[in-house]
Amino acid sequence: MKLRMDEQELIRRVQDGDEEAFAQIMALYKDKIVNYLYQFTGDYQKAVELSQETFVRVYFKADKYRPIAPLSSWIYTIASNLAKTEAKRARRMTTVSIEEVVNHYSAGTFYEDPADPGLTRNLREARYRIPVVLKDMEGFSQEEIARIIKRPVGTVKARISRGREQLKKQLEKALEGKGYPAKQEVNEHGRA
Repeated sequence: MKLRMDEQELIRRVQDGDEEAFAQIMALYKDKIVNYLYQFTGDYQKAVELSQETFVRVYFKADKYRPIAPLSSWIYTIASNLAKTEAKRARRMTTVSIEEVVNHYSAGTFYEDPADPGLTRNLREARYRIPVVLKDMEGFSQEEIARIIKRPVGTVKARISRGREQLKKQLEKALEGKGYPAKQEVNEHGRA
């Protein structure tokens, strides 16, 4: 609990314009926020850019912080909102090369909506990936995650469960491809 008290003192000092306190907050959270945003975006450069924007907002909006939640929850909320906004912007700005259009058109496979189905699939998976990262890698409680992603606790619990199940399936599939034996079914007595 000492750390939380130190964080509260640091943000109070930032609210008073103390740049050294802000540097300490950045030192505490910069790598965690970049890693979190990388999980969200899948693009390291974009994660660094969004992380920088997160801390710009932390500095300039420090007076809006209220100590009803941990400072970390507030910072992750800012990062999440920026990442969601970026994802929406990226969906609107989907680009297609001219060669791709010509090749699809000449092959008779051009569609009026050339949206990338992989993008949609990845975004759907992000709804499960982000709560798992916040819970299992960053150590947030389900209640804190609910505040960060602005969803009910029940939704967070379900997404963590589903995300872990997806991860388990992906890991099993990856291991099978590496020559490891497939998972054996276990009966009610714990025997294969």
